[in-house]
Amino acid sequence: MTPEQVEEAAETLYQADLTGEQCGLLSLRYAGMTMDDAYAVQKALVARRMAAGRQRIGWKIGLTSRAMQDALKIDTPDSGVLLDDMLFANGGEVEKGRFIQPRIEAEIAFVMKAPLAGANCSRADVLAATDYVAPSLEILDTRILRADPETGQARIITDTISDNAANAGLVLGAERHGVGDFDLRWVGAIVTRNGTVEETGLGAGVLNDPVTSVLWLARRMADYGQTIEAGDIVLSGSFIRPIEAVPGSDIAADFGPFGSVTISFA
Repeated sequence: MTPEQVEEAAETLYQADLTGEQCGLLSLRYAGMTMDDAYAVQKALVARRMAAGRQRIGWKIGLTSRAMQDALKIDTPDSGVLLDDMLFANGGEVEKGRFIQPRIEAEIAFVMKAPLAGANCSRADVLAATDYVAPSLEILDTRILRADPETGQARIITDTISDNAANAGLVLGAERHGVGDFDLRWVGAIVTRNGTVEETGLGAGVLNDPVTSVLWLARRMADYGQTIEAGDIVLSGSFIRPIEAVPGSDIAADFGPFGSVTISFA
């Protein structure tokens, strides 16, 4: 993509977010769009939001499960940027109309106490840089249509990366744990909507270990001159399928001894 096309695509997504009206697939509009192109669009999109007064508070990692990677015919996760207006209070309510088609995922959040970056970053580096881990929910949304109405073509990885990895919000549980207090592969959650169990899963669904997911992000960021900073929240990836959060949904994730987190949608 040319620099002009990158800015054009970012503006299209920005306007879709402002108006609540989804745009068409960027992968159709810009044939041959690469993952590097998509991250360039994401960067330009985030720049628009930060110019409007938002501040970065961290990063999200997506497409960490084998099922989601197979669905998009890829073999790598993706990442997006967390901004301050995306953080919702545990037990809070999302106002009606805030999102277009919100969905929920359960994740383990890492909160960092030291910078983390570099192609040679190790698992030990991730553990040393982590302040604590906590139960969390990610709110997904899509500013891009899930499928093209004329051709039926579904969104692909370049669409989701451009759209800030479909990120829209996050909720952190109150509990705080040392990164070594639990075997995160065995930390799981029972996620309910209006009291009905919708999904269950284990941390091992995230690249076999959520720590590996954060390590992937730190190494990927080296390719783009980026760094995970002290104080950043890192959502390590979902270990459940996305749950539709239609109006009137009360979502609760019970992580057992690890904690709990809830959010409602007006």
